[in-house]
Amino acid sequence: MSAKRRLNVGLEQVSEVYEGPGGILWEMLMGEQIHVGGGPETEALSLCAGVTASSRVLDVCSALGGPARQLASTTGCTVVGLDGTARMHTEAQRRTLAAGLEANVTFTLGDALDMPFDAATFDVVWGQDAWCYVADKRRLLAECARVAKPGGVVAFTDWIETGPMSDELCMALNTFMVFPYMETLDGYATLAESAGLNVTLCEDLSADFARHVQSYLDALSLTHRAGIVAAYGQPMYDEVLRGITMWRDASAAGQVGRGRMVARKPAA
Repeated sequence: MSAKRRLNVGLEQVSEVYEGPGGILWEMLMGEQIHVGGGPETEALSLCAGVTASSRVLDVCSALGGPARQLASTTGCTVVGLDGTARMHTEAQRRTLAAGLEANVTFTLGDALDMPFDAATFDVVWGQDAWCYVADKRRLLAECARVAKPGGVVAFTDWIETGPMSDELCMALNTFMVFPYMETLDGYATLAESAGLNVTLCEDLSADFARHVQSYLDALSLTHRAGIVAAYGQPMYDEVLRGITMWRDASAAGQVGRGRMVARKPAA
């Protein structure tokens, strides 16, 4: 990835977005799981990862904890959510307590690039459409591999670069989303392998990505416009409309999309 297509974005900048209106707006448009496809996609990744009642799962960049609660309630597993944004961490704890799932689901405030966990702790290390916010994805995959148990899996989905585009468009897409950069599916496979993981599933999910982005655009303009303008002003609404439209157009052109990957840590 050319340095021209990278933003100087780290945890501090991403946290600023999700501490403020950004986190609220994305929940409005995507639901509390804040990833493409919501609950059905969490179920699909759970099946791919082989989550069972005996699994100990780490959800990296867990946000409001929606997937963690779904995993615990549907499989009986235990989940630890890791997120670097204080508002997300606090709200995830509150919602988990309200759901009566605190025995199975806990949350840690921390950095995905320096995970506060011992090596070989988790059966499944998990992420959904959030690792695009992490600047050093090589280190992220290395940390995921470190905290996974021998024989455990790293399973995630993410927004990815899927086709050629100008540097200007790439930077504009990343700037709107506050992504340091987008990885490709092949790039993620290479990073997983360099971390000592064996890739067992590498799946391009981009075919319906534009449809999902269009649904966020529809929700913005048809359902939430008045509320967003009242709360945050017309300029904020106009900027969100412009940004999501740009992403819709890029996804329809096959330039950006989404992928699913499962990789296994070799058994000891």
